Amino acid sequence: MARTRAEDFEDKQRHILVRAAAVFAEQGMEKASMSGIASASGVSKSLLYHYYPNKDALIFEIIRSHLEDLDKDIADADKADAAPEDRLNRLVRAVLENYRGADNQHKVQLNAGPLLSEAQRREILDLERRIVRRFSAVLKDINPGLDTPERQLLMPATMSLFGMMNWVYMWFRDGGPLTRQDYADLATTLILEGVKAVR
Repeated sequence: MARTRAEDFEDKQRHILVRAAAVFAEQGMEKASMSGIASASGVSKSLLYHYYPNKDALIFEIIRSHLEDLDKDIADADKADAAPEDRLNRLVRAVLENYRGADNQHKVQLNAGPLLSEAQRREILDLERRIVRRFSAVLKDINPGLDTPERQLLMPATMSLFGMMNWVYMWFRDGGPLTRQDYADLATTLILEGVKAVR
């Protein structure tokens, strides 16, 4: 008889992913062990293997779920009928808010690429591209001249914005003089003024 799924299955999965991301971020992908992750998660090793058959599957699920949550938060924040400048600010705020408490997941995403299979890398890349396209579309609305055959600057502009957002975990601290919303406004202004000036 097949094992029935516990009512708290998804909550347990999420808890394991959060704790595993912390272990990977602290110890590195190679040194972290399934035993250590089970201990940090407060579950038995057999239960951990019930959810994730190996370390690579666990790493992939940390990244996939992190990106899916990010994509959903961005989609929820977006308002297609808003002015492009306001849309961009809403998207940036959504990203930075999503990153709150997700430093470990972000580190796993940045460092785990070589450990993923080709199929896993393709799935992650598809998610990343979907997220990036949302921003590119808004930046193109703000300045269509970024995307011409002569000067294909849309992707460099988009990735410059992601550079500002993706490395915020290296220096930003909640409770400091700058809030996440403050930084979202600053990053938006820097990009807006920059892309508007591109000729």
